[in-house]
Amino acid sequence: MKLQGKAWKYGANVDTDAIIPARYLNVSDPDQLAAHCMEDLDATFVERVEEGDFIVAGPNFGCGSSREHAPIAIKAAGVSAVIAESYARIFYRNAINIGLPILVSPEAVAGIQSGQRIEAELSTGSIRNLDTGAEFQAQPYPAFMMEIIQAGGLVEKTRQDLGLSKAG
Repeated sequence: MKLQGKAWKYGANVDTDAIIPARYLNVSDPDQLAAHCMEDLDATFVERVEEGDFIVAGPNFGCGSSREHAPIAIKAAGVSAVIAESYARIFYRNAINIGLPILVSPEAVAGIQSGQRIEAELSTGSIRNLDTGAEFQAQPYPAFMMEIIQAGGLVEKTRQDLGLSKAG
């Protein structure tokens, strides 16, 4: 699964309140959550992000509350994947559960700047800065996790496994 897009770079300890402010936690519609993604950290993010773009961030991305709203808002905003130095464990699992690919690569974070075009191949963990030609490596996903991501999340993967339609 190959992804391409522009990088939106942020620093360390981007918490779930910065990803989706707590005042929107009564919202469950992904499109409404996307409209407020990153707004307290970067007020112009939702206006400028394009389908397929990446968030690139320092260590401990997604720390704070264990809400699923954060990865849902990121995915619904059109972000194809997040590349960070490290993640809060509950954010990591929530992201996989809703089908948002996340990659760990401190070297990629150091070698990618905001606005640069990048490409990631999830099956191999390879990351390439298309502007500089630099290549980086993240841990590739095990097959079962790739199946969850490709299905669009754990719920959809389970539906597929049970032979159920989305309407269920």
